[in-house]
Amino acid sequence: MRMLHTMLRVGNLEKSLQFYTEVLGMQLLRQKDYPEGRFTLAFVGYGPEETNTVLELTHNWDITSYDLGNGYGHIALGVADAYAACEKIKALGGKVVREAGPMKHGTKVIAFVEDPDGYKVELIQQE
Repeated sequence: MRMLHTMLRVGNLEKSLQFYTEVLGMQLLRQKDYPEGRFTLAFVGYGPEETNTVLELTHNWDITSYDLGNGYGHIALGVADAYAACEKIKALGGKVVREAGPMKHGTKVIAFVEDPDGYKVELIQQE
């Protein structure tokens, strides 16, 4: 077994695709409209679905926002330099909600950014 994807419901697919592709550097792997169900699925990631876990963005055409609830945590991405990644994300219009620095009670360098729907994405500096 292996993990295939994580799904997020998004209110504005274009804004979300711009964030995940242009700001976080993922690729749009595939996208399909389902007119009878009034939704679109878009899959983004850092490599082919056959060998990488990806992110499924689900856009229900008649819904523009969601209550994130209190059960969702975050998506985590490994980065070479969390400080530089934050600067690049800000320069590209992304929202950094926790600047890069050592995590509480530890030494690992992390940061958090927020996507257009308010979902948190953790950046973890890799050794």
